[in-house]
Amino acid sequence: MDLEHRTILVTGAASGLGAAAARRLAAAGANVVGLDRQAPLQAEPAVAYFQGDVTSEPDVERLIEICREKGGLYGVVHCAGVLHGRRVVGKQGPHPLDEFVSVIQVNLVGSFNVARLAAAAMQKNEPAASGERGVIVLTSSIAAFEGQIGQAAYSASKGGVASMTLPMARELGQWAIRVVSIAPGVFETPMMAAASDAVREPLLQATVFPRRFGQPDEFASLVLHVFQNPMLNGTVLRLDGALRMPPR
Repeated sequence: MDLEHRTILVTGAASGLGAAAARRLAAAGANVVGLDRQAPLQAEPAVAYFQGDVTSEPDVERLIEICREKGGLYGVVHCAGVLHGRRVVGKQGPHPLDEFVSVIQVNLVGSFNVARLAAAAMQKNEPAASGERGVIVLTSSIAAFEGQIGQAAYSASKGGVASMTLPMARELGQWAIRVVSIAPGVFETPMMAAASDAVREPLLQATVFPRRFGQPDEFASLVLHVFQNPMLNGTVLRLDGALRMPPR
């Protein structure tokens, strides 16, 4: 899809992977609308930022309407999410159920909420020159496949994102809307920056090449490629330097 003057909604746009994706898409000529619960750490002049919650139907509908007013919503990059770690049974007892529900609500329900409302708007678009009416890029994680001890809730939420990618693509294909998920490994984001060396070092050692954490702009580069390559559809793309996470 040619992104010139196309309006793209990026969630989680205030920092990390979402901020990098918003910046890269704007540089490619897109009209980028950013949604986040927080104000941006470093605002980009080419991105219009709005505060809101991806689990809120009214918040997402409001942003989609803003996108439609800018010429139509032709793409979504959903990066909003939370990281979580807690054992199923720990020293303080069983995993609190409300924490599990909260992680699922933000990471999985939030993804579905954004995707369903975006698809409803995209199906009304005039097709682009490529024939597409829209592209939805979701963010899963390699934890969906090799979750570590303490990641039951997080892995379940990201596994759900991966699992719904193909059925959504199959359904939305009738309107020429593509759906792709990216499953990043460990990236240098504000969340990871807070991790201790004891957490970081085993992950670095388990990465094959390059033996470092990913840079957000490398994620953004793949996002841009997904938009530009119409044959990418209904799949989950790992971006991890061949990292297979150890049990702990």
